Amino acid sequence: MAVTSFLLVIAMAQLAIQTGSVDLPGPSANLSTTWASMNSFSVQPVITLLHFVPGNSSLAFAAGFHCDTYVDYSYHDPYFSEPPCASLFGVFIGYVDYSYHDPYFSDYVTVWSANRDSLVQNATLNFTASGDFLIQDVDGNIVWSTNTSGQSVAGIRLTDSGNLVIFDHSNIPVWQSFDHPTDCLLPKQLLAKGMRLTPNTSATEWTPSNLFYLTVLSDGLYAFAGSSPPQPYYNYYIDVENNAHKGEPYVSLINGSLATFVSPPPAEPSGMIILPPAVSFQFLRFESDGHLRLYEWNKYWSLKGDAFKLDACDYPNVCGDYGICSNGQCFCPIASDTGTSYFNQTVSQRPDLGCTLVNPISCQPLHDHQLIDIANVSYFFNGYPGMSIQADEESCKVSCLKNCSCKAALILYYDGVMSCSLLTHVLSLRANEGYNRAYLKVQLPPSEKHKVILGSVVAGVFFSLIMIIFSTVVYLRRRNHGNNDEDEFNDLPGMAMRFTFKVLKIATRNFSNKVGQGGFGSVFEGQLDSERVAVKFLDRAGQGKKEFLAEVQTIGSLHHINLVRLIGFCAEKSYRLLVFEYIPRGSLDKWIYRRDNFVPLDWLTRRKIITDIARGLSYLHEDCRGESHVMTRMRGTPGYMAPEWLTSQITEKVDVYSFGIVVMEIISGRKNLDYSQPESNVQLISLLQDAAKNDLLEDMIDRSSDDMHLHKDEAIAIIKLAMWCLQSDKNRRPAMSVVVKVMEGERSVESNLDYNFFDLSPAITTQVGEKFSDPPVVSVLSGPR
Repeated sequence: MAVTSFLLVIAMAQLAIQTGSVDLPGPSANLSTTWASMNSFSVQPVITLLHFVPGNSSLAFAAGFHCDTYVDYSYHDPYFSEPPCASLFGVFIGYVDYSYHDPYFSDYVTVWSANRDSLVQNATLNFTASGDFLIQDVDGNIVWSTNTSGQSVAGIRLTDSGNLVIFDHSNIPVWQSFDHPTDCLLPKQLLAKGMRLTPNTSATEWTPSNLFYLTVLSDGLYAFAGSSPPQPYYNYYIDVENNAHKGEPYVSLINGSLATFVSPPPAEPSGMIILPPAVSFQFLRFESDGHLRLYEWNKYWSLKGDAFKLDACDYPNVCGDYGICSNGQCFCPIASDTGTSYFNQTVSQRPDLGCTLVNPISCQPLHDHQLIDIANVSYFFNGYPGMSIQADEESCKVSCLKNCSCKAALILYYDGVMSCSLLTHVLSLRANEGYNRAYLKVQLPPSEKHKVILGSVVAGVFFSLIMIIFSTVVYLRRRNHGNNDEDEFNDLPGMAMRFTFKVLKIATRNFSNKVGQGGFGSVFEGQLDSERVAVKFLDRAGQGKKEFLAEVQTIGSLHHINLVRLIGFCAEKSYRLLVFEYIPRGSLDKWIYRRDNFVPLDWLTRRKIITDIARGLSYLHEDCRGESHVMTRMRGTPGYMAPEWLTSQITEKVDVYSFGIVVMEIISGRKNLDYSQPESNVQLISLLQDAAKNDLLEDMIDRSSDDMHLHKDEAIAIIKLAMWCLQSDKNRRPAMSVVVKVMEGERSVESNLDYNFFDLSPAITTQVGEKFSDPPVVSVLSGPR
């Protein structure tokens, strides 16, 4: 709190106090009176009205101008002129010191101000003949006015409670400062429904804050923060409906409490926010950090308490913009999945002043933005319904990415229900345990833009692989291992953890947040202790325990940079669930098919994705198979299945065929089966057949990407690789290790390709004369899942 002293220029007000010549309860002034503000810092502030606090001969209210800001003294020559001063008109309370030749006003604080958002130099305060009370600048422009002209105004007075009142000839208030509060609440002052306290921007800047306000609504006292729209971080409920005295609610500072009322004064309080009892004069001030603090005079102003009584981390800006508060300590966000920080402290060594993005966000294409995952954090309104939109988690994130003004997407839980909240201004986050999380939008530097798009591939191509059809061909178990299925699940050497259905139901909040749907079931987000997981709920009725066991054993044995990790499984009664690590950047299909207006991928990005998928499949087929080469039951998704699925023995070459389809989807930017197209264009591979036969492969390149057409020769070379993979005769398809070599430039695509990608003849020929016994069960993860 600033401590400033100035000479009292009390003139008429001092005379009124000494002689008692004014009948009204406080110093007053008549119409047609003018006061001038100080012109420079060396001229002491002007006090227009003065009234001592009852029972205290040295503490007084004063109305007048005081100097707020002035030029830097280091550039001022004191021999020629005084530095100018920006003036504020308001009501102050301070100590009157009589030890000087003239009374000296010290330790004063401003409790109401007229023009804090429009400070003026060389101002004039006019109480006009028509009854208006206004401030004019040096050019005569009106800076502030009470707009009381023509209302039979008789005079103005400053009361012993610090209320500046304009009254009419019947001594009835026409206008009063108590009806237009700024940042303070004084004893005897009412904060009625609809009124607001708004703090200064900072301790040294008088401009009203656009971040906080305190107000009385129909059901209580609320403190709001933020914007678009503001949300409450504190409220004290006022029970209006069940009160015997129906009326509009208001609050008032009385001895020892901030009391709530629902009937006109005088009345008994309906509730009380307990404060330290008053020993001397007290007042409340709503301050720039969102606290409502109580101050008391005892030879100087001292802080007595905080009316809100919140924990430090509950205040919306305790750690500044983007700062995370944990047990009163502040730090900048770090991405949960990568450990990367995209923020710097706004002021070095001052973490409480917030964090600044290393690269400021601009309204550039969506692929220049990324949402980083900050787990186990909440926000000050903690899912307050007024801020929520109806959306699942993935849609919530997409909505933020599509909205230039959105800076963060919050996933919060309010009374057990998930809510999505989009923020245009990110205040402080609050560390906590639970399912709440924040996705903060960051701007990527040019060197990082491709990495985001590739993130789901490089970090774990599983969510790319779920877009393609691939089979894992391994011997899993001898057919006659035993008939006790439950024993089989209990005897899986080196396998992932087994969970009960109840545990996974709790972890997924009763399977409430669905993040994916595929040919074999749905995928739900969940939380197991501190780890975020993806729980795949298998809902295919045809899958038995042996098939499920095969999938668990096979996937659990896979360890590769381009494959997601299996954490565990559930095999309880008829329930079949797989628990994977969560890949926060989502599925590749939203990039390939440009869902939600995602911008087209460039050539280098598509090429990198294809290469990484090929490496993942090569590992599955050749690096973790041993000597196995078996058949399998039919499992797959229509539109991705190789011809031999219908008639022939199945090998890993079915995955090569499926890979070829996905490559064409990536190159063309559309689905293989797209029923929104004309009937002749529904099937992508049929279009490829025609383009190949007519030497029009360029027509298969994504038309929406100029960059793809700049690299059309390279793209056509990859199309030819896809055609090699799509050979109807599985024996003519390359192994995935060969595909990797082609992508890495170590060999060429086979020439003399067959352009009939749906010919069943080779498969039928292989089938003739063969008789199959019941084949060993293998895990086949086919199609977009």
